[in-house]
This record gives sequence, structure tokens and C-alpha cells, in this order.
Amino acid sequence: MNNHFESRYAQSPKEVKQMDTATLRDNFLIENVFEANQVNLTLSHFDRYIVGGAMPVDQKLELPNPDDLKASYFLERRELGMINVGGKAIIIADGVRYELNYKEALYIGKGTKEVSFESADKNQPTKLYINSAPAHHSYPTKKVSKADAEIVELGTPETANHRVINKLLVNSVLPTCQLQMGMTELKSGSVWNTMPAHTHDRRMEAYFYFEVPQGQSVCHFMGQPQETRHIWMQNDQAVISPNWSIHSGAGTSNYTFIWGMAGENLDYGDMDHCAITDLK
Repeated sequence: MNNHFESRYAQSPKEVKQMDTATLRDNFLIENVFEANQVNLTLSHFDRYIVGGAMPVDQKLELPNPDDLKASYFLERRELGMINVGGKAIIIADGVRYELNYKEALYIGKGTKEVSFESADKNQPTKLYINSAPAHHSYPTKKVSKADAEIVELGTPETANHRVINKLLVNSVLPTCQLQMGMTELKSGSVWNTMPAHTHDRRMEAYFYFEVPQGQSVCHFMGQPQETRHIWMQNDQAVISPNWSIHSGAGTSNYTFIWGMAGENLDYGDMDHCAITDLK
């Protein structure tokens, strides 16, 4: 079985201000989230957050235990969330079987020793988008469907940001230590997400863009509100968002994205808002 793991250092606003396009992409963009029969993981030193993907096709994949974690097993001191963005998935967590359909989520708590991933049909392989954060307490493993989610509808067609936010792995749905994950679906004709923009200095975040139509792209905006930068992204790619950075995007079509975050608190509304007209 092939696994890929990389570690990325944290950067300050001063460093990011000096980055050219290639350097910005090298530090924040995760281009290859999914590869056939492989688990890819990227550790960010922002809150020790891990972003990755598992794509079993005709093999069972095991959740690896990278040496960098210095742990007896991956979830010894961590919790993990995943959302299925492919075909039907089979996950075995310490002997318990879970089946995930498209856009369903699974939370796996600290202390779970063995986790494996399979596709129910190799002709429709699953793609499991994974986020993980350090954890201090063990909470039960739980599957969450869209029917279980807390759903919020925001925006308007007039401002091109009409969207539905599905809060899947958040503390209003199930207990977690610090990990939160959800999925935002943009309505047809809308392209802007998370606008007006905000930062939340007490939590970092990661975005994963999918359902981006062929031939279309998403422009992800980051940086301090008065010193923004952008990264052009394609389907099935992820981006790291530092605590001090805005995180917003606009596509050449509507699309869906998964947000995940961890840090100081579990208060979804803990945001430092920035007026649209103040962005530079």
C-alpha cells in the first residue's frame, strides 16, 4: 500500500506578503488530495491540522501512522473526520463497520486503533476527504448524514452567493474535541462563498473544493483583509487557511466545498468580520 505524508511549516503575514505565485501555492495549496489506492496526508503546523484523502479502488487501505506524529497509532492523540465525495465507502473502525454514501460524514474519536477504507464498487471508487486535529478526550465514533446536519441557507441570487451550509461534524450535532467539518453547496448562478469575508484568529481552517465542472475553476482568496492574495484551484483540491487569513472564493461556475477547522474553541460564530468594501 502506498501512503504519502508531508509536513508544512506555519507562516506569518509578513512572510506571505513577500511570496510569489509559485511559493504561495507550494505553502498552502494541496493539489493531489486523491490518488488511486493511496492515502495522502498533509500536516500543517497551523494547529497541527492534517488534511488528506483516501481513495481505495480495488484494495483495502489502512489509515497510516506517520513517523512525524511520534504516536503508537494515528488516533492515539487525535480525532478524525471524513466526508465521502465519491462512490459508496466501507470504513472499519476497531472492528465496527460503517457505510458512507455520497456527501455523508463519519467522525472517529481519539483512541481508535485500527481504521480501514474500502470501496463498495471498484468501478465507482470512493473518495474520502479527511481532516484530523489533536484531541484531549475520546468521543464516540458516529456517522452523520445530511438528514442529521444542521442546515443554514444564506446569501441571495442578487449577490451571487446563495448557498446552503450543511454543518455535519459540529458540536451542535455531535461532541468533538476541536475538529469541526461541514459542506457548503452553492446554488446555480451563485459563485461566491464566505462573503462578506472574515477571519477567526482562534481557529485555522482548510477548504476542499469539489463538484467544480470540467473546464471551470475556483479562485480562492486568502491573506489579511488589507493585504489579500489569491490561488487558482481546480476540482478536488484543498487549501490551508491560517488563523489570521480570510478564506473566501469565487468560481467560474457554482460548486461545492468542504470546510474544516480546529483551534481554541468550538464556537462556529466566533468570527472577526470584514466589510466587503474594506478588502484590499
